[in-house]
Amino acid sequence: MQTQFAQAITQICEEKNIPKELVMEAVEAALVAAYKKDYGDKDQEVRVTLNEESGAIEVYVTKTVVEEVENPMLEMTVEAANRIKKGAKVGDAIEIMDLPADFGRIAAQTAKQVIIQRIREAERDIVFSEYKDKEGEILNCTVQRIEGDTIICDLGKSSGVLFRNEQIPGERYYPNQRFRVYVVRVEQSAKGPQIVLSRSHPGMVKRLFEAEVPEIPAGIVEVKSIAREAGARTKIAVFSKEDGVDPVGSCVGQRGIRVQGVMNEIGGEKIDIILWDEDPKVYIENALSPAKVIEITLNEEEQKAAVKVPEDQLSLAIGKQGQNVRLAAKLTGWNVDIEGADGTGLEKIEEAAKIVPNKDDKKDLEAAIIQAVEEQNKEAEEAPSENVEKASEDEVAAEAPGEESAEMPAEEVPAEEAKEPEVTEKPVEVDEAEKEKTE
Repeated sequence: MQTQFAQAITQICEEKNIPKELVMEAVEAALVAAYKKDYGDKDQEVRVTLNEESGAIEVYVTKTVVEEVENPMLEMTVEAANRIKKGAKVGDAIEIMDLPADFGRIAAQTAKQVIIQRIREAERDIVFSEYKDKEGEILNCTVQRIEGDTIICDLGKSSGVLFRNEQIPGERYYPNQRFRVYVVRVEQSAKGPQIVLSRSHPGMVKRLFEAEVPEIPAGIVEVKSIAREAGARTKIAVFSKEDGVDPVGSCVGQRGIRVQGVMNEIGGEKIDIILWDEDPKVYIENALSPAKVIEITLNEEEQKAAVKVPEDQLSLAIGKQGQNVRLAAKLTGWNVDIEGADGTGLEKIEEAAKIVPNKDDKKDLEAAIIQAVEEQNKEAEEAPSENVEKASEDEVAAEAPGEESAEMPAEEVPAEEAKEPEVTEKPVEVDEAEKEKTE
């Protein structure tokens, strides 16, 4: 029976990957608690030893030597002490061996929960210490199960949790799916260590580049800063400590193979690799690429940067829904304000967009031109027959300016102004031509 007990402990150690010393300590502590509960006193000083090979149990109880015994569990007489240890006197502590006949059976029943609890605590401590050292690293995982918006991932020796805010927007997960995750933090909880994972953390992009670009672990290329909006775009600033080494080219790789490997790992997310510079103006200009910059004014007290760009580059510098300028601000640490070369900023562009002639204004302009042509045709019909040719010439002349005016904005060429030149100027030119013919 004792041999089976020792074998069971050895099996537990192998299955749980727990040092045998920790299990032996847990078992001995459990046996002490069992002895105090069923055979002794809670105030007793009890020591239990367990033979690792044979599984033999030895229980030792310490008692104090007194002249008159009041509590037999804690005290013993001088005569009894001398039978164990010669020369014992009052006040000495004598350790005696006490092993009840049925202690093995009772101890196994009583100490079961204590042993299980201690083993679990030892296992949790091992998992916590192992994964605590892996914070900020990338691990391979498999989707174990999906609980609502939370993904439970199997890491091998433990499980991690991938919360919704740590997932890449639009990315779908299914059971047994394999991918790589970033270890954000490891926390100790009542249920054991909780490993928080992420797919949207900027640190994941950095670790992926370290795996793809050997110059980064070697210290030749350094990643200075990363700004990321998971699922959309990432900007990463790199710098080379050695002359002759292109940090951007090192990260891109031949035909883009290195950066493409990182993009494939994060669902095809776009990545902009920026050259870091000590000069904030140059750094901000690089961060706003691919937009071209005309002028940058820095306010170091408020950490603000006013950037002027050409009018045709304004939307490119701002980006879709302000994404480009927002990522540039995160990357550089400066509050970046974009404005056009003539001072037109984002608000003025929106106001200008509101007063642009719409389709209705264009229809009104066309209607006014058509009405003017019809009135002119009516006048030509009422005129004498000898002036029919003149009227037809006037009608053709009126239609030509009308077509040009239809292409112009409503604010520059009103319909009334477009009508008057055809009526007054053209007839005069025709009359002079007729006079020359008659002469």
